[in-house]
Amino acid sequence: MALSLAQEPETRPTPPRSARPGLAAVLAAVGIPMFMVTLDNLVVTTALPVIRVELDASLTDLQWFVNAYTLPFAALLLTAATLGDRLGRRRVFLAGIAVFSAASAACALATEPWMLIAARAVQGSAGAAVMPLSLTLLAAAVPPQMRNAAIGIWSGISGLGVAVGPVVGGAVADGLDWNWIFWMNVPIGVIALALACFVLSESRGGAGRLDPLGLALCSSGVLLAVWGVVEGPEHGWTSTRSLVGIGLGLFLLALFVAWERRATAPILPLGLFRSLGFSVVNAVAFLFSVGVFGSVFLLAQYFQVVQGLSPLEAGVRTLPWTMAPMVVAPLAGLVIGRLGPRVLVVSGQAMLAAALAWIASITTVDLAYIDLVAPFVLAGVGMGLTFAPVSTVALGSVEPTQHGVASGANNTIRELGVAVGVAVLASIFASQGGYTSGQEFIDGLIPAVGVGAVIVAVGTFLALLLPGRRGLR
Repeated sequence: MALSLAQEPETRPTPPRSARPGLAAVLAAVGIPMFMVTLDNLVVTTALPVIRVELDASLTDLQWFVNAYTLPFAALLLTAATLGDRLGRRRVFLAGIAVFSAASAACALATEPWMLIAARAVQGSAGAAVMPLSLTLLAAAVPPQMRNAAIGIWSGISGLGVAVGPVVGGAVADGLDWNWIFWMNVPIGVIALALACFVLSESRGGAGRLDPLGLALCSSGVLLAVWGVVEGPEHGWTSTRSLVGIGLGLFLLALFVAWERRATAPILPLGLFRSLGFSVVNAVAFLFSVGVFGSVFLLAQYFQVVQGLSPLEAGVRTLPWTMAPMVVAPLAGLVIGRLGPRVLVVSGQAMLAAALAWIASITTVDLAYIDLVAPFVLAGVGMGLTFAPVSTVALGSVEPTQHGVASGANNTIRELGVAVGVAVLASIFASQGGYTSGQEFIDGLIPAVGVGAVIVAVGTFLALLLPGRRGLR
């Protein structure tokens, strides 16, 4: 591959086997901070009804409690990966952990919606330095023959964050106060900092210099486009603010692509997308995030708004879905070398699409919980079959010196999908239903989750283009 980042070797040679820390220590050093960042993606979902009341927040505020985290996260992932390659991955990783912990304290102290939104934005910005570099540091710290298994375990830890996020958020909001959702990150962050300092070694990639214009175009384009989508339900899709936001955002993103084609040190080398596997896996990851996490945003509130359960009771009821990836993702990492990513991802996406369609077809105001267990388990298994192969293909489609930017690009696209999914499906929900009664909530939930199922189904067919077993690097 004639890619700019592939021209320069790693600046630090791979340490001999005897000098490497144990796999368990490395997984803990990269996994605890990554778990903390993943947890905060969903930890607020089951607490949203409580936060809505205590902070007198609107539906738009609720969306921004989620999007204020995911938008800067998505916009800055590539920047963080580039900074890590240039300044040192361990150094940027540690800075991300420290800022994330401080921003968590600011979230806990918020007394107005705007304060929580601002602090969540800082959280997301810091989390952007943790997520992609955790995978890059892991890939560099383990032998190649252990990489697939290590990525599978890493994905399982990420799945654990997804699993316990709604439960932890519900338990804290129910038993203590919603502020403690964020206070608990502070001691975890201190422990994570100490462990990462002790276990991880410094490394750099092939990044020569930064691309500030590319960063400005990408981040502002993403922010404006999704802002326009979020504002659509409340102010109308034909309103000036919505049309200007979406239109200007797409224009800036088009300029970003044009600039990256000619930039001498692009933040996102477009040559990466010459790899069919890299292009397809990122498209599948985007559609997966749009359909699934947009649906989760609404389903997490169903048990409280419609059935009157407490946040903890609601979180516990999501466990058949959210616990499955923690078990399935490591297993997928172990068998990907024998089965290939295509089989796993196609199967996972098909399960997710079927599960969402199933949920949309049976959900009513008085639906018995037992009727949701089977589709929840099916959705969880589907997510578990997706996580590890997507990360494996993203790294396996590029040269080792490009692992940082590949991880950053893959995570950027996935997080952008989360933001777009929440905005689009919440918009569908708002146009058909609302919060005034259980039936009104159902009226909005069913079409929104149904659209989520269709989006994931499109990703299922697209995943047929992924490489088979012999296509892995």
